Amino acid sequence: MIDVRPFNTLGGANHGWLNAKHHFSFANYYDPARMSWGRLRVWNDDEIAAKSGFPPHPHADMEIITYVRTGAITHEDSMGNKGRTGAGDVQVMSAGTGVRHSEFNLENEMTTLFQIWIEADKRGATPSWGAREFPKSDRSGKFSVLASGDPGDDALTINADARVLGATLKAGERLTYALAEGRRAYLVPAVGAVDVNGTALNARDGAAIKDEAEITITAKDDAELVMVDSL
Repeated sequence: MIDVRPFNTLGGANHGWLNAKHHFSFANYYDPARMSWGRLRVWNDDEIAAKSGFPPHPHADMEIITYVRTGAITHEDSMGNKGRTGAGDVQVMSAGTGVRHSEFNLENEMTTLFQIWIEADKRGATPSWGAREFPKSDRSGKFSVLASGDPGDDALTINADARVLGATLKAGERLTYALAEGRRAYLVPAVGAVDVNGTALNARDGAAIKDEAEITITAKDDAELVMVDSL
């Protein structure tokens, strides 16, 4: 089953400094049919104006993954961490028992990103933050694991039985991903149109996938893909 959520049907709000689109119910957007997808609770498509951002605010018991599409985001938190994550790279914050953080676009250009929240497997874990560069050459034509709850993966660590994956495809290229029984995937092309098991998906559309043993993605254009595989 593949349920396509076209970008123009997503909820959202434009706050001036922030133009946000929500793949799932979030803030003032509520759709009972789009509350979550398994453990995946939030997928926000954010455009953040230059020299603006999210002031300090709290979180707990949530795995928050930020995939920067263009520009950069600068993170600072109550644990003393500070770091800048640029386009194509990823940061992860495990909120655990509780943390306050801010996320600012200190650049002279708009920053665009996907903000992904996955429910933690274990409540009350020790909070943590990490960031990492992921060269696009390493995920050319294949999925690369960006964040994972499996310690065997060479990726940023999250406190959840889930993987966040990224890939780039040239027009006409194809990749296949095996989806284990009982698991779900949520796929969004950051850039480019693709075909997913015969279903068309445009840039920034979402595809909620389950009961598909194999996912075959064919790029109609040069494409950049982000996907979550979770229970």
